[in-house]
Amino acid sequence: MPAAVHVVSIDPQASTVWWANRISDLPFDFSQEHESPENLSILKDTGAQVHVIANQKGGVGKTTVTLNLGAVVADVLKDSDALQHVFIDTPGSLQDENLLLEALKYAHDVIVPMPPEPLAFDPTARTIQKVIEPAGLPYHVLVNNWDPRDGKADLDETREYIEAQGWRSLKVAIRRYKVHTRASAEGRVVTQYDENKPSFKAREDFYRLAIELGYGGGK
Repeated sequence: MPAAVHVVSIDPQASTVWWANRISDLPFDFSQEHESPENLSILKDTGAQVHVIANQKGGVGKTTVTLNLGAVVADVLKDSDALQHVFIDTPGSLQDENLLLEALKYAHDVIVPMPPEPLAFDPTARTIQKVIEPAGLPYHVLVNNWDPRDGKADLDETREYIEAQGWRSLKVAIRRYKVHTRASAEGRVVTQYDENKPSFKAREDFYRLAIELGYGGGK
């Protein structure tokens, strides 16, 4: 029986592969296609919704968002007997723009993670204005890796910048937790975290994100 969720990496750095290979019980199907991006063409025949996670700035958390969002959607749809959602992790570099453009050919929407750091603003703007908007795809900007211990000033400044650009922003912000940074080495996704308060809050962010996007449920 096919999984309800398939995660694809087209990032030549293969960090998604390294992480996925350490997970003993993957909750979704997974493949690496950076050397054969033409294989993405089969997605149009699956009937699944294809979601691309993209930002041409590295280090914004694309892999963490891709795997954890895929995990919570797979959990919500665990009783499904058909592929419903595909999440594509993309390169964080201008040099591999051809791979991102290939993924966008088959996408239904795009999620653009952006940390609340001014150094991320211009690269994110370039990705949206030069690559995503010309593709004519709906997209959402996701404030990612916000540390609530720093207060709301950075978060508010980032949201103001997003609003000033006229971009569609997600209400949910993914908070920074140490459990997220340890997860790749421990071979876990967010649905497999230990049962404690920080882990619960970390999971909550991704379930709220899936609900807001309508992945596996109504908006």
